[in-house]
Amino acid sequence: MSTTAPSAAAAQDQTYEGYLFAYFTGEGSPDGEQIHLAASNGNDPLHWTALNGGAPVLRSTLGDQGVRDPFLLRSPTGDRFYLLATDLRMHGDGDWDNAQRHGSRSIMIWESTDLVHWSPQRAAQVAPETAGDAWAPEARWDPETQQYVVFWASTLYSPDDPEHTGQSHHRMMYATTKDFITFSPAQVWHDPGHSVIDSTVIDQAGTHYRFTKDERAQDAANPCGKFITQEKSTALLNPAWEFVADCIGKGDETGEGIAYGEGPTAFRSNTEHKWYLFIDEYGGRGYVPFETDDLGSGRWRESPDYALPANPRHGTVLPLTKSEHERVRNAYPAAR
Repeated sequence: MSTTAPSAAAAQDQTYEGYLFAYFTGEGSPDGEQIHLAASNGNDPLHWTALNGGAPVLRSTLGDQGVRDPFLLRSPTGDRFYLLATDLRMHGDGDWDNAQRHGSRSIMIWESTDLVHWSPQRAAQVAPETAGDAWAPEARWDPETQQYVVFWASTLYSPDDPEHTGQSHHRMMYATTKDFITFSPAQVWHDPGHSVIDSTVIDQAGTHYRFTKDERAQDAANPCGKFITQEKSTALLNPAWEFVADCIGKGDETGEGIAYGEGPTAFRSNTEHKWYLFIDEYGGRGYVPFETDDLGSGRWRESPDYALPANPRHGTVLPLTKSEHERVRNAYPAAR
C-alpha cells in the first residue's frame, strides 16, 4: 500500500476542497453490488462525476461476493482510511427473508492510506450466533474511550431457535475496535421495540446526531414508518438518546420530499455553515440531498439543484483535501 498519506499534524490543519462519494447502485445488475466512487465537481457537494467510467472500483471476492452500503471513514490522525460494507448479494436471488434469517454475520473491510491503493479485502465476523445478518456497518472514533465504535443492524433470535424460524426485528448493534481486526463482543446499541436500520452519526460541538431508518410499515399508527428519525446525545454509547425529529424527508404540500427513505449519510459543507443529509429513496430516485443551516433543529429542506451520479444507493460522502481530490480523479478517471 502507498505511504503517501499526510502526517497526523498536517492532516489536522488541512482544508477540505472536495468530496468523495462511495456507493453501490442496486441489485438490478451484476456490478451493482460492488464499490462505486464519484468525485464532486470542485467543492460543490451537489454536483458529481462518476469515476472509473462508472464501473466498480473495488469488487468483493469473499463471502457473498457482493457488497452494499459502503461506509468511508478517515482515522482521527488522518493517516488512514477504512471502507466498511455489508456482505450481501441480492442480484439473481432477491430472497430478503432468507437474507435476514440466514445472512452473513460478517462485515467487509478494506483500508488505504491514499484512497487509491487498497489493502486486500478482509471479513470480520461481528454479529453473534443469534443474529441473522449484519447490515450497513458504520463507525465513529470515540475520543472518550480511544477506540472505534462500529455499529450495524442485526435481527436477533432466541438461543433456542438456532434455525432462526421465529419472529424478530432489526435493532442497532455495536462493537468496539482499535484496528478493525479485533472486535469486542457485540451489544445492542438501539432497540426501540420495532425494526430500525441504517444508523449514521455526525458530530457537532460536542453533540452526536444520529439518523436512523424507522423500518415499520407506514400507516395511520406509524405515519413516519419508512422515514428517517433524528436523535442526539453527548455520549456515543448512551443507551437513551434524545428525540429531535422524525419523518425527515417526507413529502409535503409543496411537492418537495421523497416517498420513503433509508441509508442516510450526513456531512458538513466544506465552505458554508451548512449540513447535508443524503437520503436513499429506494425503488425511486436513489439518493436525494437535503440540507440545513441548523443541525440541531431537525428541519431539513430538499436541495433545489443537484446532479448526482447515476443510480446512487446507500453510501457515504467524505470530505477531501485538494491533493486527495486530485489523486482520486486522476487514479479513476471519469472516462475509460
